[in-house]
Amino acid sequence: MTTIMELEAREAPSRINRQIFENRMLVKMIGERIKLFDPKFVITVGRGTSDHAGVFAKYLIEVELGLSVSSAAPSVSSIYNKRMKLDNALVLFISQSGRSPDILAQAKMAKDAGAFCVALVNDESAPIQDIADAFIPLRAGPEKAVAATKSYLATLSAILTLVAYWSGNRKMLEALEYLPSQLGEIIDSPAQIIPQHFEKITNCIVLGRGFGYAIALEIALKLKEVCSIHAEAFSSAEFFHGPVTLVEKNLTILDVQVEDETSEFHQKMMGELDRRGATIIAMAVNRNDIHPRLAPLLLLQRFYLDVEQIALSLGVDPDAPPGLCKVTRTV
Repeated sequence: MTTIMELEAREAPSRINRQIFENRMLVKMIGERIKLFDPKFVITVGRGTSDHAGVFAKYLIEVELGLSVSSAAPSVSSIYNKRMKLDNALVLFISQSGRSPDILAQAKMAKDAGAFCVALVNDESAPIQDIADAFIPLRAGPEKAVAATKSYLATLSAILTLVAYWSGNRKMLEALEYLPSQLGEIIDSPAQIIPQHFEKITNCIVLGRGFGYAIALEIALKLKEVCSIHAEAFSSAEFFHGPVTLVEKNLTILDVQVEDETSEFHQKMMGELDRRGATIIAMAVNRNDIHPRLAPLLLLQRFYLDVEQIALSLGVDPDAPPGLCKVTRTV
């Protein structure tokens, strides 16, 4: 059985290749505008998968540019009707549709409050582009499967490109040129997680550190929405501040390994969990030709194909998860 989710996940390399080529001058210009605006802090706005992309953006901007990044609570403007003090702020709006009422309300409030607003949206007819100062189309193409795959990877590549131009990181820009082909190679690589891993699992923990934690959130969400497996993501450092007691309950842990500055610390913690008796399933991209900031995308590309197969093995249709629809509009 070939699912829509699998077909769309396999489109990611070509879609990202198109995005990088067609958005090059646009994103370079927006990067220059952000430099001139000279933000003092950054806020990300998104729900679900888009919010997880915001966590990735947080690590990327804080590591590469040294600016503080926080995630907005859209209900502060949409329900509590409060106006934030956002002069000197860069606000990144991340969305598949760019139509959710709470995201639009947050955009209007942020613009009125003096923020520089950038929207990263897949739907190029989205009304948010009439509000934002700058609009970056993700160019992922129509996505029919409920579970976002190619649009999430396209969001991360767009964030990487924006930050690379904004920070003047030439190595990252050069690495992005090779990203589509590297994603294609990962598609042809062996599965990292297999149905047998999840035959008797109803609960698990997903652990990563830094950028690994950012994508661990997305991995946990997909296990929940596509496979109906209860999964929770933690920073491997944060996990030891209380939740580690769960290891005594025959816990299964997905170990999200990203080869960067956090690797040594993360692996020490995973070694301790192994010593305590946890069942650990490792997920990693073992290549030395990958820029460390791009490695999480390759890991996710493989995961999307693997989790689709796990869902099918469990008798779940990954294209129609119970109770979910493609576009969720919240107030």
